[in-house]
Amino acid sequence: MTQMEDRIRHLFGVGIEAKIAVADLLSAAIAKAGLRLVNCLLNDGRILLCGNGGSAANCLHFTAAMLNHFDVERPPLPVFSLSTDISVSTAVANEGHFDQIFARQIQALGQEGDVLLTLSTSGNSDNLLQAVNAANDRGMDTIALSGRDGGVLANHLGPEDIEIRVPGDTAARIRETHLFILHCFCDLIDQSLFGQMLG
Repeated sequence: MTQMEDRIRHLFGVGIEAKIAVADLLSAAIAKAGLRLVNCLLNDGRILLCGNGGSAANCLHFTAAMLNHFDVERPPLPVFSLSTDISVSTAVANEGHFDQIFARQIQALGQEGDVLLTLSTSGNSDNLLQAVNAANDRGMDTIALSGRDGGVLANHLGPEDIEIRVPGDTAARIRETHLFILHCFCDLIDQSLFGQMLG
């Protein structure tokens, strides 16, 4: 076996161990957040997502799974990534307000009963903090997928908000676990809303 193959096997093992290590720790919070998302959709609410960098990519993946399909065909669901509109993001950032790129969209689109889903490995992004504040002002609940010590964002969540904090210091492992949690949400939503259809 080559050195690269050894490294790849090691990375598989690390990834698997990271998920197993948090299964008991996070399952209840994931279930609670999944129920919040299901109830949002059942009550004609929308899910808005935001994150930066690799977290933005995870937002796009979840949005695609909800608007198109995750595992099997079913009706599209109103889930929107706030990281997709490059015109809006660059316009707001160009005015010197990068911290407002998500908040301004929430102010325009968010409604009471909607849910904001934020993704951050550090929890220290100003634009996510401002997004949470904007969501709170609009009467929205927030579900925060975080990592490490939760960062600044953890201290700004309301009593009804849900934080799912992935322990560890490696951004790649945290982001991978966030993606797995998003897949859990996809499955919980599909089974709860379309269980008989999915049979």
